[in-house]
Parts: sequence; structure tokens; C-alpha cells
Amino acid sequence: MAAAQVTGRKSEDGLWETVKVIIQALLIAFVVRTFLYQPFNIPSASMYPTLKVGDYLFVSKLSYGYGRYSFNFSLGLFSHEIVSCCPFGFSGRVFLAEDPKRGDVAVFKLPSDTSIDYIKRVIGLPGDRIQMRDGILFINGQAVKKERIEDFVDRSETGLGQPVPQFVETLPNGVSYRVLDTEPMGDADTTDEYVVPAGHFFMMGDNRDNSQDSRYPRVGFVPIENFVGRAEIIFFSVSPDASLFEVWRWPLAIRWSRFFTLI
Repeated sequence: MAAAQVTGRKSEDGLWETVKVIIQALLIAFVVRTFLYQPFNIPSASMYPTLKVGDYLFVSKLSYGYGRYSFNFSLGLFSHEIVSCCPFGFSGRVFLAEDPKRGDVAVFKLPSDTSIDYIKRVIGLPGDRIQMRDGILFINGQAVKKERIEDFVDRSETGLGQPVPQFVETLPNGVSYRVLDTEPMGDADTTDEYVVPAGHFFMMGDNRDNSQDSRYPRVGFVPIENFVGRAEIIFFSVSPDASLFEVWRWPLAIRWSRFFTLI
């Protein structure tokens, strides 16, 4: 009987240790997701060729400090009255390490509907004058360098794909990235000049003719408090033809070459 009791106690201790490990792992995951890195997936083609539909990426929530949209809860900590006098930050954010920089790829809450997350590239900073002229980006009256390179082809599982004109754009601070021009005279290839208000940013998608961004009233200028974080790395990527849960299709559907790609 004593031996049976000892065996039973060991089994209970082993089960409790397993439960503790699971709880600790869940707590760590909760802390990381809440305060450090949040995973997002890309559902649209507005950031092609930088980000593709089916990419899964980590967004650093601490990059721009914490704001009212950094968490699913705020407990009133990010009201204007409290943050405005907080010694740790300004403009609706606390622990602000740095402002969004020109060229950053960032996730933000859509100003017209904060239940929706958008991801675009930071193009205009507060006080900048932004304009598109015949497909050329102008910042403060100066044309941004735009070089033609090879066509972009997004091949599907069948190996087919329509070539799209592709360019390398280089911002005044030296940040370079690729943009697509599917329509030579697209609706937003020529715009009025936008003057970015204080505390706001001008955001654009890399797929210029297929992006709802700050050129359109639905998005407009994005206030700093709407920023969720900066996109850092692609940790998983799967063809949009296959679901993340269709494990049996992974060998062919997974884009292995995009794993751990820095953004």
C-alpha cells in the first residue's frame, strides 16, 4: 500500500510540474505578445513586392513606445489628459524610444475606423509636403529617386504570372525599397500637394496603384497615437491558395525562402 501511495504521489507531482510548465509558457507568450511583439498576417497586395499575401510577420510594439492602441485594453492609461503630463512620453505615447522614421513599414489603426489594422510605409513626416506627379513621388518639392529594374512576377503554383513594372525608390534618408507600377497613369499617380500636420504621418503602400493609403480620404494623415508598431521580420509565409491549417499542403505551399526575412 505504501508503495502504491508513493507511486500515486509521484504521478500527481509529475502532472503538476507539467501544468506549471504550460502555465509559465502561456504567461511568457502573453507578455511577449502584449508588450513586445505581436504577430500579423498580410491579407492584401497593397505592400507588394515587400510583403505578400500569406506572409506572417512580427511587429515590434515597443519601437514607437506604447499608445492607446498598443493593447487590447488600456484601463484609461492613455487618455489625452494623463499622457500629456506623463514624463515618459508625448503625443499620446509612453516610453517613446523614437518617432516613426521615413521608410519604416508600420502597422497602425485606420483613423476612420480604429477597429481595422493597416500596414503601410512611412513616407511623410510632420511638416513635410508630399505630392505625386506622373507617378513620381515628391517630398518637400524634391523628386524622390526612382530607378527602373526588372519586372516583378508573382508566380502562382502553376508557374504563371503577369510581369509588372518594378522600380527602386530611394528616400532622402537613404532608405531604398521596391515599388510596383501596374498602371502608368493610375488614379493617384498625380495628386494635390499634401502638408502633413504636426503629430501625423503620411503613409503609402509599395504597390502604388493597388493601395488605399494617405492619398485617399479613407486613410488620410495618420496620428502618432494610432501607431501599433514597426514591422520587423517575416517568420512564416504560405501561398494564399492554401490555408495555414492545411498542413498537408505545406510542402508545396510554404514559401521557405521568405522565412526570417527582415523588413
